[in-house]
Amino acid sequence: MASRPAPFLLLILLLATSLRPAAAEHDYAAALRKSILFFEGQRSGKLPPDQRLNWRCDSALHDGAADGVDLTGGYYDAGDNVKFGFPMAFTATLMAWSIIDFGKNMGPQSTEAVKAVKWATDYLLKATAVPNVVYVQVGDAFRDHSCWERAEDMDTPRTVYKVDPAHPGSDVAGETAAALAAASIVFRDCDPAYSRRLLDRAVSVFEFADKHRGAYSSSLHNAVCPFYCDFNGYQDELLWGAAWLHKASRRREYREYIGRNEVVLHAGDTINEFGWDNKHAGINVLISKEVLMGKDDYLHSFKRNADSFVCSLLPGISQHPQIQYSPGGLLFKTGGSNMQHVTSLSFLLLAYSNYLSHANGHVPCGSSSATPTQLRRVAKRQVDYILGDNPLGMSYMVGYGGRYPRRIHHRGSSLPSVRAHRGKIGCKEGTKYYMSPAPNPNVLVGAVVGGPTNISDAFPDARPVFQQSEPTTYINAPLLGLLAYFSAHPTILSD
Repeated sequence: MASRPAPFLLLILLLATSLRPAAAEHDYAAALRKSILFFEGQRSGKLPPDQRLNWRCDSALHDGAADGVDLTGGYYDAGDNVKFGFPMAFTATLMAWSIIDFGKNMGPQSTEAVKAVKWATDYLLKATAVPNVVYVQVGDAFRDHSCWERAEDMDTPRTVYKVDPAHPGSDVAGETAAALAAASIVFRDCDPAYSRRLLDRAVSVFEFADKHRGAYSSSLHNAVCPFYCDFNGYQDELLWGAAWLHKASRRREYREYIGRNEVVLHAGDTINEFGWDNKHAGINVLISKEVLMGKDDYLHSFKRNADSFVCSLLPGISQHPQIQYSPGGLLFKTGGSNMQHVTSLSFLLLAYSNYLSHANGHVPCGSSSATPTQLRRVAKRQVDYILGDNPLGMSYMVGYGGRYPRRIHHRGSSLPSVRAHRGKIGCKEGTKYYMSPAPNPNVLVGAVVGGPTNISDAFPDARPVFQQSEPTTYINAPLLGLLAYFSAHPTILSD
């Protein structure tokens, strides 16, 4: 019987075979510029004079008015015209984290990235202006999803939904607190007054989330489910919010809150999950930086959880049933819109690799271990797959490369722009554009779509298959940090 390779050698072999050689080095800086530009296509409200995607126009200018509040602005999360606060806050948190960790690699795009964060946080400040209230959604999602119309034309109800002490939403409030706290770090040097305002609001929103505990999908089930229903519970968002408030404020009370609630709020659960619903892996990686820097050994259990998370993702080591790799090398998790998992998990691998590098650390995985370089290679492989190093030779970023999705599931992109078609296109009049095999007339530059949703690396490029063809803000948000890093470090050197 032939001898079996040692686990460490097996890891090296599988990593090497999963790396598909590219025909040419990717232009990560160009991809970064495009990925930030995408957010301009998702803007709601009064657009600024420097708007670059000029096929978009003003929209939803009276959001909140019927309820006596100003809820204009913010982002549409995907290809529809609803403003969902839960994924918007997560998007803002991940954009901010990208800038905090990798802003020095963004070069001239750092200014645009900060603008993209501020478009979200300006809205989140409006949504939290009333004490003990967080406005969490604008728009009737069921009515909106029955139409195919431009945001500039929409005539579906702009119903406002909120959480308050009688209708708690610790999940969405905790994520909003995290977003405000993370963004306060981004603006600390360039706009100290705005930074203080963000941090003060984060503190009050977190207090509301913690004092009035409950899931918003219970309080607002008929409005938010099944779209952004909280399947994972609100406990992780409370830890997540506390972790960001500790990082932003350095107040001992948040460190103690994390330690006191680690078991109560199930910090070690579902360690290989990270996204708008489940923050566990992100919590463990974020807090591990403090442990690795020798500042907080009190929270060493989070470092152990982060190590387990990393091991669950590594080809050749992972035996987790939820983690697979396609024949072309794409990280794959069951469920729709797989690229949201690819970008968010890859971001955590890259962030953790940097924390380990600064501490001269590694990841123990059973009888073997992984170095920071190996983590970066796995993350880079996923980025390269998105940009075109895959069996189809297709970039999953719109506008990048010679071949990319042309029929994305996005109303504004697929319908004639207001400048090209002045007349209103009604709710059902847009159906013919939705069903058309023609490419979208407006290029939503930088949008990354859901991509292959099965293990075969297949992609149909068809609007009706929304799980594969729809872009989202939370796919792109962690990609900012990844692209920034690889634009500065296109070649990965050994540790």
